[in-house]
Amino acid sequence: MEKMIESFKNRISKDFKESQIDWKVIISFIPIAFITYLFHESGHWIFGELMGNDMKLGLNYCAPRNGSFIKESHALWSAIGGPAFTIIQALLSMFIVQKTKSIYAYSIGFFAAFSRFFSIVFGGINLQDESGIATMLDANKYLVAMIVLLILFLIIWRCNRIMRLNMKAVGYFTVLGTFAILIVIGVNQLIMK
Repeated sequence: MEKMIESFKNRISKDFKESQIDWKVIISFIPIAFITYLFHESGHWIFGELMGNDMKLGLNYCAPRNGSFIKESHALWSAIGGPAFTIIQALLSMFIVQKTKSIYAYSIGFFAAFSRFFSIVFGGINLQDESGIATMLDANKYLVAMIVLLILFLIIWRCNRIMRLNMKAVGYFTVLGTFAILIVIGVNQLIMK
């Protein structure tokens, strides 16, 4: 049994090395998660404010202070702001990855893509920005989500090629992303109480 545990530990250690994951990368996922959520929500806030609405911003929400937008079209633009900022985050990280091959820049881009995927798949499509945008545009509720996810996945695919990361590495980053999202959700629930 001891030999089996040692073999398992060696295998994980080898996988982490191949995936360029160390304790600093693992710990960095927590601030990356919080920054990503705030950056996404800042997209909603900025677009809403640019339209003349007095917006309030939180860790995982953004809305007009008085409860409604000045015009219906302002709701659409504010909804677009979050996914647009998430795509911008992923693109910026891809450019940094191309220049520096930084695993931290990769982590930022990966988390941007993973957070949208996680929200859409596990958070309920009807509650997500992409579904709201599609509804306001009178389009299929899955269309905008598929477009956003496709763009984000292509960015991460490109980053994976630059960094020479395989699917096993993506699996490890997915586990890190899941834990980071759960921490953000837990903190957000504590704040909202």
